[in-house]
Amino acid sequence: MARGKKPVRYHLPVLIEQDEDGVFIVSVPTLRGCRSYGRKLDEAMENLAEAAALCLEDERPSAQLGFVGVRDLEIFA
Repeated sequence: MARGKKPVRYHLPVLIEQDEDGVFIVSVPTLRGCRSYGRKLDEAMENLAEAAALCLEDERPSAQLGFVGVRDLEIFA
């Protein structure tokens, strides 16, 4: 951070998934390519915080992409 520059606080939506091996995959949908993972959710979130800080050096959260939420879709196939 630049000297004398006041930090900006961001509240970013996080998408949390878990793969078949139990690894948590986390991402910030409003920052392109901002993803990380961890064996525990806390670890994944810490890793994502580091990734998001780096992503924010290059871009700001997309104002055009508003995160709405996650829904469950039940289908019979």
